[in-house]
Formats: sequence, C-alpha cells, structure tokens
Amino acid sequence: MSSASRQHNQRKIEPMLPQNLSIMDAVTRVFPNVFLFDGGRYVIATTIMMGILWFVHRTRLRVRIIQDRRPMRKDYRREITASFVSVCVYASMASVALWLRSNGYAADNYPGEASTLTIAGFVVVLLIVHDAYFYWTHRLLHTPRFFRLWHRTHHKTITPTPYAAYAFDWREAFVQGFMPIAWICVVPTPNLAMFIFLGIMIARNAWGHSGAELHHAGFADHWFWGLFTTATHHDLHHSGGFGSNYGLYFTWWDRIMGTEHPRYREIYREITTRPLKLVETDQRKLSA
Repeated sequence: MSSASRQHNQRKIEPMLPQNLSIMDAVTRVFPNVFLFDGGRYVIATTIMMGILWFVHRTRLRVRIIQDRRPMRKDYRREITASFVSVCVYASMASVALWLRSNGYAADNYPGEASTLTIAGFVVVLLIVHDAYFYWTHRLLHTPRFFRLWHRTHHKTITPTPYAAYAFDWREAFVQGFMPIAWICVVPTPNLAMFIFLGIMIARNAWGHSGAELHHAGFADHWFWGLFTTATHHDLHHSGGFGSNYGLYFTWWDRIMGTEHPRYREIYREITTRPLKLVETDQRKLSA
C-alpha cells in the first residue's frame, strides 16, 4: 500500500474531529455514528459466521459441531437483545472518549504517518494487552459476587452461538469495553491499527462462540499454534468448565495460571478426528 493511500484510509476510518466538541454534539452526532460502526461490526461478523455454520450443518463438516445440544430461539433472542444493550454501552463510552480527545483531555491521533510495520506492531501489542486484560477481568467476573450480578447474563448461553459475542449485562459490557477506550485515551495509535484490532476482536468473538471446531487436527497440540485459542477452548468454558479457559486470543495465561481445562486437548483431538460422514442428501444420491 502506498503512503498516500494508507494516509487516505486512516483519514477515512476516523474523520478529523472538530476541536472543542460540545456534549450535545457528542450525543447527537458522535454517538449515532459510533453506534452504527460498532453495531455494524457485530452484524457483519455474526452474519458471516452464521453463514459458515449454515454450510457446516449441511455438509460432512457437521461432525465438527462441538455439542449435541442445539440453541433454541429464546437463546438467540436473549443474545441479540443483550448485544444491542452492549453496543449502546460501547457507543456511549467511545463518545465520551472522542469528546475528551477533541477537547484536549486525551491522547491525540498518532503523529505523522505510520508504516505498515508500525501498524502491524500496534495490532500485535493491542492483542497481547487486551488478552491479558480480558483474562484477569474474566477471572474477576467469575468470583461469586461479580458472577451473580455482572457475568451471569453471558453464561445463560450454554451452547454458544455467534450472537453471544456481545451478549453481556450492561455492567460487564462496560468492563469489556474499558480497555480499548482507555487505550485510545492514553496511547496515540494509528487509526488503521485500531480499526484492524477491533475487526479481529469481533471476528474472534463471533468465531469463538460458533460452537463448531474448524481448525485442523493437531492445532491445539502444536508448539506454536497451540498458543492460540480455539472454538473448543471457549465452548468448554460455556458448557460446564466455568472455572477454566478464561483466555480470549491466547492460551498462555490459562497455562501459566493452571486454569486450562484439564481435558481440553483430549476433547479437541476427539472432535477434530471424527470421521467425516455423508449428509443425508448425499446418502440418498448414492442409493438412487
């Protein structure tokens, strides 16, 4: 990508904020735009993931569906409703952050032009920092008091669906949204790097709640790829292993702190080595 096009893309991702943005402007102009941006990310990610699952359920890959239990309509309704509330919380927090930035109370845009290597570096650091933040706040949310008041809404989902990606109580949504918001208030970050990071975040969230394991056999046991979480990793957290598998992107915090599900790799191997079976339509064609 040329320097001119990269600079254009960064301006396009976050138009120049007016100086001394008023509170009324933050409410009437910034909030709706951020709501549409964040809600749009959620809709795009969940729609793509649901399309992938539609295909999986109708092909031989259906053996990679992790649980025998299937989500019900009420599960989808609850997750989508809670996700709408979460998007409202995220948009409110981002509007406050952008108001602070426009009035000089928070970090300004990244100075100058960021190279491709710089953008990639920011994305990697953001993922590592966010994963650490998520792991420790997630463990805190599993303490009895916080679980009952803040985290129980998310764990009403036993069989995850992509729509559970944002299905939080409004207080948990505040916790989940705090790290990226605090980051942009403190660290001057290239807009494109933040855009990519936010895209990875929602994609990983929707995929982690897909309920289907599409990684290859041996992934979880590999010395390098095993450092990354899988759909099975998070599915176990929802389906009974509540005291394990707290990580979001990486498995290293769970390994270091002894909170990885003791049968995670065994279960992963079982799921990914199931023989691919013909779907009923294929069987009918062969017998015709």
